[in-house]
Amino acid sequence: MGLNDKEVLENRKKFGNNLINNNKNNSFIHLLLESLGDPIIKILLIALAIKILIMFKNFDWYETIGIVIAILLASFISSISEYGSNKTFERLQSEINEYECLVYRNNKLVKVKSSDIVVGDIVKISSGFKIPADGIITKGNLVIDESFMTGETKEIIKEENDIVYSGSNVYKGDSLIRITNVGINTYMGQISKEMGEKDEESPLKTRLRVLAKQISVLGYFGAFLAAFSYLFVQIVVNNNFNLELIKMTILDGKQIIGYLIYALTLMVTIIIMAVPEGLPMMITLVLSSNMKKMLKDNILIRKLVGIETSGSLNILLCDKTGTLTEGKLSVFKIINYDSEIQLNNINKYLEFNKALYLNNESIYNGTDIIGGNSTDRAIMSYIKDYPVKDHIYYKEVFDSEKKYSYVKTNNNYYVKGAYENILSNCNYYLDSNNNKQVINKDVIQKTITNYTDKGFRVIVCAYGNDLNDLIYLGIVVLKDTIRKEAKESLSLINQAGIQTIMITGDDLNTAKSIGYDLDIINNNKICLTHNDLEKMTDDEISSKLSKIVIIARALPQDKSRLVSIAKKNNLIVGMTGDGVNDALALKKSNVGFALGSGCEVAKESSDIVLLDNNIYSICKAILYGRTIFKSIRKFIIYQLTVNICALLLSIIGVLIGIANPITIVQMLWLNMIMDTFAGLAFSYEPPLKKYMYEKPKDKNEKIINSYMMNQIVFNGLFSFIICILFLKVPLIYNVINSNKKMTAFFAMFIFLGIFNSFTSRTSDDNLLSNIVLNKVFIIINCFIVVVQILIIYFGGDLFRTYGLSINELLYVIMISCGVIPFDYYRKRLLKKRHKAMGV
Repeated sequence: MGLNDKEVLENRKKFGNNLINNNKNNSFIHLLLESLGDPIIKILLIALAIKILIMFKNFDWYETIGIVIAILLASFISSISEYGSNKTFERLQSEINEYECLVYRNNKLVKVKSSDIVVGDIVKISSGFKIPADGIITKGNLVIDESFMTGETKEIIKEENDIVYSGSNVYKGDSLIRITNVGINTYMGQISKEMGEKDEESPLKTRLRVLAKQISVLGYFGAFLAAFSYLFVQIVVNNNFNLELIKMTILDGKQIIGYLIYALTLMVTIIIMAVPEGLPMMITLVLSSNMKKMLKDNILIRKLVGIETSGSLNILLCDKTGTLTEGKLSVFKIINYDSEIQLNNINKYLEFNKALYLNNESIYNGTDIIGGNSTDRAIMSYIKDYPVKDHIYYKEVFDSEKKYSYVKTNNNYYVKGAYENILSNCNYYLDSNNNKQVINKDVIQKTITNYTDKGFRVIVCAYGNDLNDLIYLGIVVLKDTIRKEAKESLSLINQAGIQTIMITGDDLNTAKSIGYDLDIINNNKICLTHNDLEKMTDDEISSKLSKIVIIARALPQDKSRLVSIAKKNNLIVGMTGDGVNDALALKKSNVGFALGSGCEVAKESSDIVLLDNNIYSICKAILYGRTIFKSIRKFIIYQLTVNICALLLSIIGVLIGIANPITIVQMLWLNMIMDTFAGLAFSYEPPLKKYMYEKPKDKNEKIINSYMMNQIVFNGLFSFIICILFLKVPLIYNVINSNKKMTAFFAMFIFLGIFNSFTSRTSDDNLLSNIVLNKVFIIINCFIVVVQILIIYFGGDLFRTYGLSINELLYVIMISCGVIPFDYYRKRLLKKRHKAMGV
């Protein structure tokens, strides 16, 4: 059955791969040309055009050429940064969209990646899978979700000879599908080709963009104010408010054009400095660098909103199996009515063997166990094979609502599942000699309780002609070891101010046993079952929500209901899930964590995929979420501190006789430092464990808080004062050769920015706190220092720099590092004030 290797290669060559390429033009050249449409670059181009068109006596060729070079360089740097980020995202997204499928190749059922599917493949599909390509059902039937293309959330039944489409999620059923179209030729591929993909902007990026616009408005206002002040001083003040002299100046075309050109240049300089176009880009830089690190930590980000929101979680609804436990179920014992059945003797119990083998979604292909849930795989790993191949006429796969599955052969039903849902329908049992006897359920219940109290999972097997009149066969006792890091992880999540509720399909005794081992149960905590929840109103659950730690025998609707109740209580909800029935709750939660071993439907509904299924990976996701938010805040502190200093300098400088303290070319170099280089440097800030001991952030908390505002305003003002004193106080600037005064000032301004970047990256008194954990920050600042020194000595007329002596350079660095002790004492005073206020 299925294609052979040669046919696979031929069909792939003839019909193509099962990949849908992004139609967006993200080539480097395209991005470079696109960057020329940036508002800042447009302003520079306009200024450049005016300079070229209006040729007058003192035309500054060096600055004009410098602007051209700076425009190209700035565009090149931003484009290569965006190009790298896009490539990273494309690679990660391709990994996200890859999943495994069961395909018949060379008459054998094997696992292949979805991208390796070719036309003609026979794919085995069952509940929880996603259809990898367009095809026709050749056997069986499915209940699927085609809402991605129809917009209708109603489930659709597909039977033999019906067409199914790539991307559809399978809720129920079991079938074989012959693939007819792959990749761009699928229905989804054609839609993608015609419509193109739209990038959804994350809430944080939106907030950053809004913040950037708000700051830009102030920048434009400042630029207008500075230009107006300059013209007022030149035309009115310098003419002693004499109307005749003012009129003569205005009518002097050459002079007034010169003033207007300078005013325009001043406006451009301030706008370049003040408009923080690097803010929206910062989120891309931070996320792209952290996504790669997180992937190494087995955390796959499907939606950017997931990692942003993880840092603000208040409550986590966590599945037990696979997340808190190893998820590798193994058969501990098989017991009939009152005695253990040995593996080498299991074939003696024919009906029991049928119940285990036939009623199982896993397949043993001779080497591997393929498909099925963890319980089915554990049982199939134990029995491996079964000599008699009974024909199955009908099957009902495991449903977490009914908590059992069954198959119908020509003679009997074979049922397995939760003991309370099956045992009640059993009236007889088979003894060791396969004789039917009247059942004593108390004996069976005692055996079951003995194992569930010790944390084992117990599955009951039965068979009969009628589902309501069954013959008890025995129990399968399975064990699942608690993860060694689970207890510590839960403790860490708790210390992060996040409540955890363990949700499990196990009975209450098993759940409690594990709860005690994980140290999540004490006298004040509440353990409930599905039946308990059903009897309670939403208000009653809300009143007890903070004390609930376990929900046993949980059904899918319990998870969905808890998510809704928690969100109504204004909590940020995270939820783990792996089954098709978890999809709704995963979608409804603020952050859905799908298990890597889970079904494709669950992964499709999630924000984050835990590739190792581990609870500790959730801790890492929370930590990364908090770190990313802090990294962005550090970048904002740095950029706005420098912005305030430069903005005040440009506006007030005009009024106090400081002409052109920073040229356009110098400002473009500064702008490159503040946006691209600083964005990269702060995006590699390390995730520190101490962040896990902070309370979760409110989901509506503003990006700039009072602490940030304090640092931005005071450090920005202090930097501005240093600049003014350097330019206006003879005692300070007389140390510098008069011909090199503006060179020294430019150097000091850049070094001020470097030292401000160090004060911005930590709220600790220790300036170098955890600095070695961000090697990129160190490398970038060293690079800026080296380039700045080269500019000082070799910049010439282009950068208006003419070298400094060693003593002058050291003097400039000494003055600029004055921001460090100032910031140290600012932090100390702020901490004392907070301590006095009890904050």
